[in-house]
Amino acid sequence: MKVQFMSGVDISKGYPERPDINKVPIFLDEAFAIRNEEYPYVERGKNADPEKKALFSACKDVIHLTKHVGTELVGVQLADLNNQQRDELALLIAERVVVVFKDQKLSPQKQLELGEYWGQVERHPQTIQVPGLPGITTVWVDYRRKNGLNVNFKNVDLGNWNPRYDRAAATGMHTDLVHEKQPSGITSLHHDSAPDVGGDTLFYSGYAAYDKLSEEFKKFLDGKKAVYCSAHGYLDRNDPFGGPKKIERIHPIVRTHPATGWKFLFVNRQMTKRILGMGSNQVGLWYHCYLG
Repeated sequence: MKVQFMSGVDISKGYPERPDINKVPIFLDEAFAIRNEEYPYVERGKNADPEKKALFSACKDVIHLTKHVGTELVGVQLADLNNQQRDELALLIAERVVVVFKDQKLSPQKQLELGEYWGQVERHPQTIQVPGLPGITTVWVDYRRKNGLNVNFKNVDLGNWNPRYDRAAATGMHTDLVHEKQPSGITSLHHDSAPDVGGDTLFYSGYAAYDKLSEEFKKFLDGKKAVYCSAHGYLDRNDPFGGPKKIERIHPIVRTHPATGWKFLFVNRQMTKRILGMGSNQVGLWYHCYLG
């Protein structure tokens, strides 16, 4: 007899599911080839109603949590949204960066369906997943601790400074999938459990970070590009004994969101390796001023 969640996920072989080790990329060229093509992306929020009447009319309340980041939509279920409301939600996410829904009856299948409506869902070849649903990654620090992750209060922030710690429970400041040809646009997080105290996640606005810069500094950064690296390392076929190497991609530092038309800073200390045309001392000084 199968053991199942109410959502129909089979956990008879355990939870979470580990990916097939034979499908995990070992070499740099294998990992680089993942989603290494232009994806015909449709920005769902671009033509949505700016007033978001369909979405907001379904809510009991709309609460802006801070000036630049965070809006809570009260009394609406994500699983029940129609396509017009999904489009308006995509625009709201683009504007407010983080949108919060509490008390959701959202199965992993419905969460995956919503992600596929908005774009190409990342099916991570290396991370633990909800059984039978690649694309729904499980973020479970205690599970990773039991399997060898060394993370504690002393080293939890070191991923922002030392690449040795950049995989410590994804606690470093980062943007998802910056090493890919087309980085991610939306990340969907479903909290199955959360502690009463602690466990907080910090979000920041790339819009606000750009807007606070002087006009001269904006001109200086506009048009500049940087090298972004992956979180995971892989073996180079041409130098297999040289240790793991990371995927590298070049992207603009200042980007414009296709739905809002707003410029934002696309940079983070953990995965932005270097800025093209700038020396390491200059980059270090800029990181210190901007990223603290």
